Amino acid sequence: MNKKYAHFEEKTALEHLKEARRKGLLAFESVHGVEPSGAIVAATDAAKEVAIFLTALTILLAPVNFSLNRLLLILGIFALTLWIWKTCRSAAWGWSRLEKVHRLIRQEKWEIEHHREQEKEELLELYHTKGFKDKQLEEVVEVLMADDNRLLQIMLEEELGLSLSSFEHPLRQAVGACLGALVASLLCLGGLWIAETPGMIGASIFLLCITSWISAKELGNDKVKSIVWTLAISFLSLSLPYFLIKTFFSG
Repeated sequence: MNKKYAHFEEKTALEHLKEARRKGLLAFESVHGVEPSGAIVAATDAAKEVAIFLTALTILLAPVNFSLNRLLLILGIFALTLWIWKTCRSAAWGWSRLEKVHRLIRQEKWEIEHHREQEKEELLELYHTKGFKDKQLEEVVEVLMADDNRLLQIMLEEELGLSLSSFEHPLRQAVGACLGALVASLLCLGGLWIAETPGMIGASIFLLCITSWISAKELGNDKVKSIVWTLAISFLSLSLPYFLIKTFFSG
């Protein structure tokens, strides 16, 4: 199993598998880091961002002393911009991720068709690390090699670490972001209309807590920690503009 092949680019089968797994992980990444797929996560992420940005803009506009109606109009226009941005960005990110996955599928299918011996070597290495040995290992690999469709699925899941069932359609993810941004906008602007700045802040805190709880449940994370971290980061993000406004515009 230590033989080297041109297909492996001067690497051993195990080194090639590690490199392939790294490429598979890239299918989940964006320039902003790793972004989980899913309409629910997209909705909660959009809601959090809209709440933070609208609250920050309210703080920044406080020294101007706009009338409530004028402030609502300005924030409404800004919320519309955020709503369009989050919806379109979520859809574009979803399509980009699917393009990466389709490219990896085409590449793996080509390798199965043109480098079967090397693919067999990879399978032997994969199932050897799972504890299969000798005749049992050979039998398992032969069964998998007999069906190209099953082999493709195995190589995508085992070699690249891809779970195709975890990818939602980009439009579904965009709808989630759209609804999240819309709900956040309505709640924050409604809070501002009812109780001015304290109402906006209260609505934002409520949104941040609820969306953190939902996203943590969806991802299987600790809900309390998620809420605490979100509130802490939000406070840190908003305290700086508040401090700067007080420093440069007071008196």
